[in-house]
Amino acid sequence: MSSELAPRNTNAAPAPANGDNRYKAVQTKLARLGKALDDAAVDLEVLRRSMQGNANHTDGVATDVENADLDAKFVVLTTNVATALVGAARSVKVLKDTTQETADLTHKTRRAHAKLYGALDDIRSNRREKTPKAGFFNR
Repeated sequence: MSSELAPRNTNAAPAPANGDNRYKAVQTKLARLGKALDDAAVDLEVLRRSMQGNANHTDGVATDVENADLDAKFVVLTTNVATALVGAARSVKVLKDTTQETADLTHKTRRAHAKLYGALDDIRSNRREKTPKAGFFNR
């Protein structure tokens, strides 16, 4: 069972948190965040499967150690490692499920944002005249 996981090269945040709240910038940030969360969910599932596979393998090793009549403490230690891996795999599943739920909500938010503000952005973007900044009429 291979336990080598290749980390992604993520030097920058998927969606920089800056003050740019224009429609297209928000849409881009939500799209990037959603994709990063989807990718993370996939990576977490790969990790969970690897951990579960290692747990199953380690459990088999514990049986082999017991059948080889080695000292009982080695059986106990190996069984404890298998149990710890099962618990870790379960925790990774919870994290993966939460990550996927957050990704789904991010995609839903992006669609709602587009529905609410997309037409307004089209009007503002295709007009020759400059439009007032947000909040101008609230003074």
